[in-house]
Amino acid sequence: MFLHIDCNSYFASCEVATRPGLEGKPVVVANDNKAGGGVILALTPEAKALGLKRGIPLFKVRNLIRLNHVVICPVDHKKYRRISRQIMEAVQQQAIVLDFVQYSVDEFFGSLPVEEPDEVRHYARMVKEMITNTTGIPVSCGCSQSYTLAKVATHYAKRYKGYDGICVLTPESRQKALSMLDIADVWGIGRKHRKKLQERGILTAQQFANCDEKLVESLFSITGVRTWRELKGIPCIDLHRPEQQRSIMQSRTFVYMTDRYDDLEQYVRTFATTCAAHLRQQHGVCRSVTVFLATNRHRDDLAQYRNSGSVKLPSPTADTPTLIKAALAALKELYREGFMYKQSGVILTDISEEEGMQLDLFTEPEDERRRKLMQVADALNRRFGDDTVSLGSRTHSSHDNPAEEE
Repeated sequence: MFLHIDCNSYFASCEVATRPGLEGKPVVVANDNKAGGGVILALTPEAKALGLKRGIPLFKVRNLIRLNHVVICPVDHKKYRRISRQIMEAVQQQAIVLDFVQYSVDEFFGSLPVEEPDEVRHYARMVKEMITNTTGIPVSCGCSQSYTLAKVATHYAKRYKGYDGICVLTPESRQKALSMLDIADVWGIGRKHRKKLQERGILTAQQFANCDEKLVESLFSITGVRTWRELKGIPCIDLHRPEQQRSIMQSRTFVYMTDRYDDLEQYVRTFATTCAAHLRQQHGVCRSVTVFLATNRHRDDLAQYRNSGSVKLPSPTADTPTLIKAALAALKELYREGFMYKQSGVILTDISEEEGMQLDLFTEPEDERRRKLMQVADALNRRFGDDTVSLGSRTHSSHDNPAEEE
């Protein structure tokens, strides 16, 4: 039986878990800044009860926040990644969940070696309580015959108190559950495909599952076909081998605008490092590195500049120093003095499988020691934090909190 674990209001739960004085209080996590901007990213049940919601700009609810003594916590991605790793380690040490894998910072998948619903619920309860007792993070669990159906089960576990945080979706209850689920809430159905299905009168997950396979193949890529099969209880998603992304991007909108080349160099260096790690995680290599810069388009009083540039690599690679060097070369060509920059980013494209990469006639394969060094660095960063090991020199920004993640 497949298992899906989803952390409840994860960012807010992390703040409450690490600051006991916040327990029972209305708390929101926001990308707040001194200028008063930012939006709500996560919130506790107490904050939701006041009518606050994700995505609301802070300036629109300042009075409500002040009158109800709502605590605003700045977003802390390092803390959230650290606690996510603690959850991973705790579940692995419990040795109940098989094939356990992290899908995102607050979502995990695995399987339980039992099929009978009561037994499944019993073991899921053990895992759920262990996570909360170990880390203080409340979670919801869904169990079913495929990863996609397990995620459907979690959808109901989070929304109906009667499940007490655990929903086991059996073949007998599947049709009713999918009939009540909007097609927009199905994992793997993007906005473009959702609209296409709705135009054809396919409004629920069950209606989609009932579609003819030929129709699904004509409307979707292989990802959509896999989703359709998974809704029918046919497991066909391999989360241990991530889907190959066509591009990998890392970017930031800065809290403080900057005209300093050194600041931009630090950002681009960090973005390239993160992109390289993601590329290796999916066993890929790339041949093109793009960097973009942009000023604040909302500041009509300032000179405007937006541009991007790409560097083609002589051979496909996932080597961090090589990708950093290419990104910095692109930045050097893009940078113009006299502008206050608000955003920058790095994009890796022309991605292919590592095993099947084609080398130029006069290009030697990357040194095996270099590859092993990358693997060791990735492992250490996953375990102890993203900045534990860095490859290549880094400069330091002049700001303590220079950027916000998009």
